[in-house]
Amino acid sequence: MVQRALKGRALSEMWTAQLLTLAVAVFLARLGQGLMNGVATNFYVDTLGLSGSQVLWLTSVREVPGLLLVFLAALICHLPLAWRAMGSLLLMGVGFGLYATVHSYAALLAMVVVASIGFHNWGPTEGALALGMVGKERSGRVLGSLASVGSLASIVGVGLAALLSSTLSLRAFYVVGGVVIVLGAAVVMRLPRTAGHQAATRPVPRIVIRRRYWLYYVLTFFEGTRTQVFGAFGTLVLVQYYGLRVGQISALLALSMLLNFLLAPYFGRLLDRVGERVMLSTSYVALALCFVGYATVHNAWFLAGMLLGINLLITLRIGLSSYVNRIAPPEDLAGTLSTGVSVNHISSVSVSLVAGAMLESVGYEALCWGAVGMILLSVPFAWALRVEGPAPDAAPAAVG
Repeated sequence: MVQRALKGRALSEMWTAQLLTLAVAVFLARLGQGLMNGVATNFYVDTLGLSGSQVLWLTSVREVPGLLLVFLAALICHLPLAWRAMGSLLLMGVGFGLYATVHSYAALLAMVVVASIGFHNWGPTEGALALGMVGKERSGRVLGSLASVGSLASIVGVGLAALLSSTLSLRAFYVVGGVVIVLGAAVVMRLPRTAGHQAATRPVPRIVIRRRYWLYYVLTFFEGTRTQVFGAFGTLVLVQYYGLRVGQISALLALSMLLNFLLAPYFGRLLDRVGERVMLSTSYVALALCFVGYATVHNAWFLAGMLLGINLLITLRIGLSSYVNRIAPPEDLAGTLSTGVSVNHISSVSVSLVAGAMLESVGYEALCWGAVGMILLSVPFAWALRVEGPAPDAAPAAVG
């Protein structure tokens, strides 16, 4: 009884009014995104009539603001965190909501850029706000709890898209999703101007480039080539080549998210047991086999099963972050992860452009074989991972 009382008291102290407000905003933001993610591929193909190449180029344009995030953050770093969060959600909500009005590819690209600027700024701002509201000893629990809130909201959003797919038009999903995200911005407005000020006064993480982390950079590059591209490419094949309807795609995505949510804790324990080298190497081989299935079997429901497997295996990339956390000293960690984000976006932008240019001429099967080759190239690099103690004497080369 005493332990329960102490645990309940600790939870009540952790979930302050400001943190609960932020959690509501996180839920609304991810709910709105989930509603739109469930119908996105069908909207591009069935409503706007985009080709596969255009969808992949759209993915490339969407990732450009993420690549430029360090410069965007520098422009608004003097603003309070709560204002930055509100502005990010407004940009994201308005940008996504205006998807419903576009009738040309150029107009869609413009709205993609607007929404993407908001999306890429919201992620780090949300985390900084949360960290500024709690002490360091509770930061992990708070970030984990907010991640769970966001995951559940995404599952609910995509699930609602599956249920409402026969009721609402695809354009209406973007109106509703945009409004829900703007409501999240209205919730953030309730936070005081000084919310998260502790995080705002901390030094901005630098981009740290050190030779000892070269394996992390290489594997992160390969990670970006398959994670971002397959996010658009996997469902695109099922919609454009096999004619799956929006209800089927959104239900499939909801099931994928639910499996990832339920199995993530087990993957974390598995990582602790077998280590990064074995986990990453094994997952890359399994990923390659799944892509072989995508390239050789022409059955919609078999490919749907492969999609579930690929999305599960992609979550094992947590091994990369764990590897850096184990080898990098604390002063290098944030900067090295920031470098990884930049490398990931470089590969996402470049490979999406190349894949989009090749899709119509070589077919999706050839791109899948290309993915198999790139994944297998990752295996020897993953097997070369060694966890050693950080070398504190070498100073990092940093780009501000």
